[in-house]
Amino acid sequence: MPASDIRVLNSSDPNFNEEFQRLRERARADDLDVEATVRNIITDVRDRGDNALLEYVHRLDNYQPKTPTALEVPPEQFYPALDSLPETQRLALEEATHRIEDYHQRQAASSWHYRDIDGTLLGQQIRPLERVGVYVPGGKAAYPSTVLMNVIPAKIAGVPKVVMAVPVAGGNIDNLVLAAASLARVDQVFMMGGAHAIAAMAYGTATVPRVDKIVGPGNAYVAAAKRMVFGDVDIDMIAGPSEVVVLCDGATDADWIAMDLFAQAEHDENAQAILISLDAAFTQNVQQAIERLLGEMERQETIKKSLDQYGALITVRGLDEALELINQLAPEHLELSIEDPMPFAKRVHHAGAIFLGRYTAEVLGDYCAGPNHVLPTSGTARFSSPLGVYDFQKRTSLLMCTQQGASNLGKTAAILARGEGLTAHARSAEFRIKQKKGGQQPFLDKQS
Repeated sequence: MPASDIRVLNSSDPNFNEEFQRLRERARADDLDVEATVRNIITDVRDRGDNALLEYVHRLDNYQPKTPTALEVPPEQFYPALDSLPETQRLALEEATHRIEDYHQRQAASSWHYRDIDGTLLGQQIRPLERVGVYVPGGKAAYPSTVLMNVIPAKIAGVPKVVMAVPVAGGNIDNLVLAAASLARVDQVFMMGGAHAIAAMAYGTATVPRVDKIVGPGNAYVAAAKRMVFGDVDIDMIAGPSEVVVLCDGATDADWIAMDLFAQAEHDENAQAILISLDAAFTQNVQQAIERLLGEMERQETIKKSLDQYGALITVRGLDEALELINQLAPEHLELSIEDPMPFAKRVHHAGAIFLGRYTAEVLGDYCAGPNHVLPTSGTARFSSPLGVYDFQKRTSLLMCTQQGASNLGKTAAILARGEGLTAHARSAEFRIKQKKGGQQPFLDKQS
């Protein structure tokens, strides 16, 4: 395996800003062929339902069910899956489930209302979405953590029906995935993947129920499909390649930091792993650790491609400079491998999740710590947040006026409505203005 060609940068170099901007501009190029293919699949599934869905499953999923109903996993199959696992896996799944539930319980919002001085009731009513679709990648790999992270917040929000789609090879669904579905209380599981699965959940078929929101990661075809159905259904986000920024003061074991970078880079060759170091000698130590450890990794080719294309080891002159770079990158994951990280974390404006201290590896958040691992990528942490219970709850405003409240508010509303030239609005408010005894309706027709 050739040595890694990861960029080594120093903020004092004259061309640093130019090199740093190249790291930030890791944009996903839209593939026009993918877009056209996905558009055709969505239209076909929307128009022909189960017939089209079954054809795409046969052609693209390496699975040959005879009827659309065979796509659904019978509950009697996935509920007992937990008991069939080795004890270590079962206990790990149960522990992860408990911790994720405990964390997300604290996010649940409640309805509220109050009355103002004239008795008018104002408030907000919280209701869960009725149906949610969760896409779980599959095929060659199994992702039970994706099941837990996407389904548990929905169930805590009170969503009565969660539908899960997972592609399978040969109709054999992974036991870990089924066990996670059981623990998370998934209601229906369908063996289907790709853009056709997204279309089936977005528009419904005779077999697959239509949902209100689709969440979960996927390949370029899944991402394109989610983008196209948005508006007909809600979606969580368009996820880009995964990324981590590690800030280190030089006091953490260099091997630990190298492995944290590997853990991100092994996702795929488009992932991004960046070290921001306060010590040039430590930067060199991490570079040497990368060279020494890379050959031991099972996914070394993927790691190398990721680090060579999008990775970087950056030495900066201090924490203030590091903070500026971090906020520009707005990373999905941010490790603060420094002494006393909390004060620094409070100064970070843009990050999906922050992992504080030398012992808090990002991978713990991927699986079992508790916070959600569905995070904004590609700089979207500037305006987006992790997936949570709030993503599965709707908020409806409540207003109820007393007679006096309607009269008081009506005077203000009528003036503003006439200022906008909307006289029917004004009259609707004026009809409810309380008349003085023996007097005329205030404002009525005076400004027509």
